[in-house]
Amino acid sequence: MAVRTAAAGLGLWALVHTLRSGLAQPGVALAFGTLIAVGELTRHGATGARAPEECVRAPLGAAAALAYALLGEVAGVPAAHGPAQTLVVVGVAGLAGTVRRPGPGPACDPLVRHLLTCGLASVCGHPLYAAGLLSCWAGPLVLFGPPALAALCDAALAALFVRARTGRPYGALLGRELRASGGIGPAVGATGAVIALATAVAGLWALPVFSLPLLLTQFALRRFAAARATCRQTIASLARATEIAGYTPPGHARRVAALSRAVGGELGLREPELDLLEYAALMHDIGQLSLVDPVPSGATAPLPPAEQRRIALLGGAVVRRTGVPAEVAVIVERQADPYHEQPVTARVVRTVNAYEDWVGQAGGAPGALERLRAAGGREFAPEVVAALARVLARDGRTA
Repeated sequence: MAVRTAAAGLGLWALVHTLRSGLAQPGVALAFGTLIAVGELTRHGATGARAPEECVRAPLGAAAALAYALLGEVAGVPAAHGPAQTLVVVGVAGLAGTVRRPGPGPACDPLVRHLLTCGLASVCGHPLYAAGLLSCWAGPLVLFGPPALAALCDAALAALFVRARTGRPYGALLGRELRASGGIGPAVGATGAVIALATAVAGLWALPVFSLPLLLTQFALRRFAAARATCRQTIASLARATEIAGYTPPGHARRVAALSRAVGGELGLREPELDLLEYAALMHDIGQLSLVDPVPSGATAPLPPAEQRRIALLGGAVVRRTGVPAEVAVIVERQADPYHEQPVTARVVRTVNAYEDWVGQAGGAPGALERLRAAGGREFAPEVVAALARVLARDGRTA
């Protein structure tokens, strides 16, 4: 991708420039570089599950890199580094994040985002600081303007990388990234600006003092990721009960869950909604365990509407006893309702389940899609069928 090439070229220029001019204030560079590296390393969890977006973003490392980019003084002494040295320190320390990294995508993507966003903040912040605007009415703009601009740049780059990897619409991806950064993003920007300001007054002692709250937040996010991974593993184990009992084909629930999450993302659902959708899709057939006679091949789509609703209500009753969020049970219960009465998540589960039931009977994916389109407007939401078609086309299943 051109963005990665540009970032590599920018990093190489910064390295050559810094080697020629020499490393200014090595102690300061080492202190900030160490903090950035620690932040990158602490974002890695051992859960092996999908980590929260805030955890993937390494808030401590991002705040430290931003603080170094905005640093104007160190204990009253003017900071001698410029944008080039900022890129070198951020790049070298950020390499720690490429060793072991959660989440999809090339390992260099977080580093590319760090380099470009910190370079932008440094280029915008240093001239304003040098002009003495910090002590006048424009002080808040100097402190928080570059971090806000860097956050927007980071969200735009993250959406661009996902777009290149998945082919999903850029506008929806950008909106998702902006929403994801709306939680921890302001804290990262504010912490970076405060660290830069505190270092100007108190020196390098400000780094551990003002980094501690964000470090504690980082560990809290990891604990949350571990708890969410445990919840998902429990739900996945429960979902396999229908397969073990012979009520549904092997892998059916996992396929419906994965495809439902992709369709939900295509429709612009937020991350918490996608989690609930995935849990419900994993457990959408669990009501079949209450049946005396198994449904042939476990396919509920061909059943009469009344029977579908009965199985869905039985499934919802089971889900309510598992301790998962009540919203999951609602989705399971309403998956067989008329689509115009359903929430979006239930529409997705209904459509994807029908696709999976029909894909082996109607001439593969193209035949199943045609059958969905033919029933669209009566049984299935047309916008969900269209989103499913786009997801399948990107995966090459309809070719």
